Formats: sequence, structure tokens, C-alpha cells
Amino acid sequence: MEADEFRRYGKQMVDFIADYISSIRERRVLPDVYPGYIRDLIPDHAPVEGESWEEVFKDIERVIMPGASSPACTELEMMMLDWLGKMLHLPKEFLFGSKGPGGGVIQGTASEATLVALLSARNKVISASKRNSKDDVPMEKLICYASDQAHSSVEKAAMLGGLKFRSLPVDDALSLRGEVLRAAILEDRAKGKIPFLVVGTLGTTNSCAFDNIKELGEVCSEENLWFHIDAAYAGSAFICSEFRHLLDGVENADSFSMNPHKWLLVNFDCSTMWIKNRHDVVEAFSVNPLYLKHDKEGQIPDYRHWQIPLGRRFRSLKLWFVFRMFGVKRLQAYIRKHVDLAHEFEEQVKKDERFEVVFPVTLGLVCFRVKGSDALNGEVLRHINERGRITLTPTRFKEMYVIRFAVCSKDTEREDISYAWQEICYATSHVLAAGNL
Repeated sequence: MEADEFRRYGKQMVDFIADYISSIRERRVLPDVYPGYIRDLIPDHAPVEGESWEEVFKDIERVIMPGASSPACTELEMMMLDWLGKMLHLPKEFLFGSKGPGGGVIQGTASEATLVALLSARNKVISASKRNSKDDVPMEKLICYASDQAHSSVEKAAMLGGLKFRSLPVDDALSLRGEVLRAAILEDRAKGKIPFLVVGTLGTTNSCAFDNIKELGEVCSEENLWFHIDAAYAGSAFICSEFRHLLDGVENADSFSMNPHKWLLVNFDCSTMWIKNRHDVVEAFSVNPLYLKHDKEGQIPDYRHWQIPLGRRFRSLKLWFVFRMFGVKRLQAYIRKHVDLAHEFEEQVKKDERFEVVFPVTLGLVCFRVKGSDALNGEVLRHINERGRITLTPTRFKEMYVIRFAVCSKDTEREDISYAWQEICYATSHVLAAGNL
């Protein structure tokens, strides 16, 4: 879309809001729609081809306004999580449309989703213990697991939950494997600890590595542990058939999350989370004073029991607009373009004998370094970032300093990749010429 189109659409939306506020006295105070009304007004799947802004805009009054901010906020969110779940080919057990106990919710971030999963899993194991033995589970005995490549938010969630966290080593492909997890569980149980949660990562922050979720899920099923999958960045790619195999094994998960705000053209914040049995979450988060009760309770999910805060924003509108205006095909093309651009950059690195690619390039992240010392790489990165034309970030793997190049902007083109490579080469030549490292 051109800038003039964005301005026109933005002005139309602002005018709509202003007109709504000025005419608010003419509208009903409470909606008179029936529970589930939106499901009868919109399709049960995302469009393959994109639609025009005019088509989307006219549906705001037709679909959203009869339900005001609620129940429209809840019902559209349910539909959008089913739309996206179908785009990802999630097992039907995670979808509202299956009529089972599963469903999806929009959290603020993947970190928040991990914390919700952890607290739900904690409550589940504590409640089960009380039912079986009437004894409280000592909190200090509970322990959860993730790989040593997992995001720091997993350890932070355990800290906030007052629980022990154990980081497990990965294989040469930077993947956490089932046998490592099983050995840790057996070892900890022998010490009197109570394993209860495993977080598997698809697309780690450091290197975009993938845990073996098939093996991890099987171990969790056998050992009766909650299995949460964090695919914050990589999850968007799974709408493309060539990357969907990376999600094989999700059928054994209890919860799964990804961030459309990272790579699906949705602005921050919008982290989608699916839960196989929503009752596990509701039991952990439900506090229901009289002033929050309403006459439609139990007829549709009440999202205040699925999250940490009470209030929530109408985030599903963002998904609805993006899915309809782009369509599945254009979103897939967007992902594929970024992956192709990352491989173009990878080829530039491989052609220059001064550099090496450190990890396999699967999606839009390229991890590389200058052949030489960590000090040399640190100085090259410092020089790149100080020039201010592009910005790169570092990571460290097995004490090796690595530079990360991520293709992540909506407007990135081939010439931007070439420009970035020229900047990297300029900085590298400058540092090498100085000869101090």
C-alpha cells in the first residue's frame, strides 16, 4: 500500500471514532446480541486472498458495533484464534470450533504466555495432590525444565512462581532431546523433587534453533508433565507448508504460543496462546467477585480467567484487519521473502573468506562471525553499531562470540541486504586495517 492510502484509511478510521463518540447517546448502553453472535456473521477461516479496506471497514459497524467492546471483544478473539490456528494446522483440540475444552487467547507477550502456562501447571499439580492425598505439595520441591538456549523469560517465570528451574544441555544442533529430559526427570525425582513443567522452544532467540518437540512431548506424556511450546518468533513461519514440519509434535503439548507481532505484520502487542484444556487455566486464575458477575456467565469463555491482568485491550481487531486485508497467500509470501533475503545474506557471508556462518540458516536469522578472536568480533560489531546505519546484536555459544543478522522489517528489500553487507564489510576492513586485535 502507498502512503496516501494509509493516510486515507487512517483518516476514515479517526472520523469513525469521532462520529461514534459524538453520537454515543443514541446507542444502547448494553448490547442486545446473543452469545456466539459473531460466529454467524463472519467465515470460520481466514481468506486466502486479501480483501479491500472498504470491505473490512463496513464490517466494523455490521459485526463489531452491535456487541460494543464486549462481547464483541471476546467473540472476535475466539474466532481469530481459530482462524490462525487453522492457518498453522494446529490439532483441532486447540480450537474453539472443535466444541471441546481447548481454545486460544491473546496475551501481551510470549513471556506472559509462559508465566500463564507455568502457573496453570503449578496449580494443576498442587490440586491433584490435594485430591489424592489431602496434603499440600511443598513448593520448594516443584521443578521445571527448558534448554540452555531457551529465552530468559522461562527462568524468570519460575522465579516469579517461586519455583526451581533447571536448564538442560542441547545437542550439536542446539536442540533439547528427549533422553536428556528423561534423565533429568529421573534424577530429580530420586532427589525427592517434583517435576511438573517443560518448556520447549521453536526458534531460539540466540540462533533460531529448534528443540525436538516430538521427543519432549512423548516424555511429558509418559511422565505426566505439562508441556508448553514457545515459538514466539518462528511460529509465524508455520503458516507456510515448507516450514510446518517444524511444528510436528505439537499434538502432545498442553499449551503453545507464538507472536504475530514479531513476524506476521501485526503491531505490538499481540501474543497468541492456545491451550488444550482451558479449565486448567481458569482454575488457576479464577477470582469472581459479585461486581464482575454477569448473566451470560458460562455461555462463552471469560478471558479475565485466562490471564494475569483483569482488563484487556481489543487486540483481535488487529488480527482481523491484517488477515482480511492481506489474506493467507500474501502473509505466506511475506514470510518466504524474508527467508529468501536471509539466505541471500548467508551467501554473501560464505563468499567472503574473512567470515563464517556459525549456525544453519532456517528462517530469517543469520548467525555469523569474523574468523578470528572474540575481541575482533566485538570490535567489528561495536564499529557497525556506532556508525548507526544498521544495527546488529551479539550472542555467545560455547564461549564463542557470534554476531546476529535478522531480516525483520516489513519493508526490507534486496538492496537493503546489499547495503547492510557493505556496512559490515566496511567496518570489518576498518578494524582489520587498524591491526590492534
